Amino acid sequence: MAIMKNIPMAEVVALKEQVAYQEGQVVSKTLVQNQAVSVTLFSFSKDEEISTHQSLGDAFVTCLDGVGRITIDGVDYELQEGDSIVMPAQHPHAVYGKENFKMLLVVVF
Repeated sequence: MAIMKNIPMAEVVALKEQVAYQEGQVVSKTLVQNQAVSVTLFSFSKDEEISTHQSLGDAFVTCLDGVGRITIDGVDYELQEGDSIVMPAQHPHAVYGKENFKMLLVVVF
């Protein structure tokens, strides 16, 4: 069973306002974490990144603000506000803030 945390209940919220930019950093805020699913908000200061890695689950990304670059299997994809992409399980991928960039990450295991 998923248990939400770090976000108001029964209240309309703007997800991009739930995680702040911090100069020179990648900031994350976990909303759900269990064996079946992980839901995390991220903010990337311009030029910050999460280097190439793999996940055991399919990772669904939605850009909430700014411009980011997602690299999957060596191919670059640019995301702007409202864009989404799936990073398939067990494929190398990386995330880079081309500008300040906020995203919602949902990983399904």
